[in-house]
Amino acid sequence: MGICISVAEEAHDDDNVTIFEARKVLNGSQRLCSVYSKQGSKGLNQDAASVHEGYGMEDGTFCGVYDGHGGNGHKVSKIVSSRLSSLILDQKNVLERIDEIENGYNNTTKKHVNSVKEELPARNFQKWKEAIVSAFKVMDKEVKLQKNLDCFSSGTTAVVIIKQGEGLVIANLGDSRAVLGTIYDEKLVAIQLTTDLKPELPREAERIRRCNGCVCGSNEEPDIQRVWMPNNENSPGLAMSRSLGDFLLKDHGVIAIPDVSYHPLTSTDQFIVLASDGVWDVLSNNEVASIVWSVDSEEAAAMAVVEAATAAWNEKYPSYMADDCTVVCLFLHKKSQLTNLSAP
Repeated sequence: MGICISVAEEAHDDDNVTIFEARKVLNGSQRLCSVYSKQGSKGLNQDAASVHEGYGMEDGTFCGVYDGHGGNGHKVSKIVSSRLSSLILDQKNVLERIDEIENGYNNTTKKHVNSVKEELPARNFQKWKEAIVSAFKVMDKEVKLQKNLDCFSSGTTAVVIIKQGEGLVIANLGDSRAVLGTIYDEKLVAIQLTTDLKPELPREAERIRRCNGCVCGSNEEPDIQRVWMPNNENSPGLAMSRSLGDFLLKDHGVIAIPDVSYHPLTSTDQFIVLASDGVWDVLSNNEVASIVWSVDSEEAAAMAVVEAATAAWNEKYPSYMADDCTVVCLFLHKKSQLTNLSAP
């Protein structure tokens, strides 16, 4: 399914995509976001996505993509898609209230007030980071406590961007990815905003092995590094090092703590793409950015990337089952306002 958001009056849920209340007016024009998700050839579509406009502030935006795996991965990604954005905002509001109380007691001099103002950008990101990490931990507990839902060998990734003013807060758990399309030297350039958190990364492998987990390939797929139970390669192997769910491996180095970072935006930044690994397995960052850049309208962007990924799966890996593909494209400027510059 696919959807392009202009103005949504209330929260609603449609297949694999959750759209929350949206106010999309920025400098008198609407910011557009397109979302598209397509089932692969493995069975149920286990991907999900969520978009929440007016998030935290009038022009704030939350976008997320979640890639489920395991027998109940589609259920886990759905739960996270519908719940994570509100959990993060709840945690952020708690931190804001604590800060207001503390400042109320301590702001006794003009010098102190000015100091607080100067520290605001760094302090604000630190609050978002604390809120996100706390919310992911709570989300993991909520997944575990779901009745009649076995998540010991099922889970989901999560890649999230939160636009607040002129900056992005980025959170990543697993191997979905966020990419920024920006103009540099009169050309469109794709900038990867996240690191694919896979078991073969040295820092990830070190943590897993410290917890007695195993990192290796299977006999069937020796080139794909997975996380396994100690001395038991017959147990389900996980091809990522962090996830929500997958409680069988949580004592062996798989964690639900995301990488959180900040990226300042400039006037040359054009759009952000979030996508599940089914897209990145067959398309490069530059190829995805080029597709988004070349479409006629914002509405068509996410679907165009997904269809290109589907075609690439059929061409590159005809004997493999294609993965589910889900894309969220958030445009920072209307395409009609953009100049005809070169694609990457």
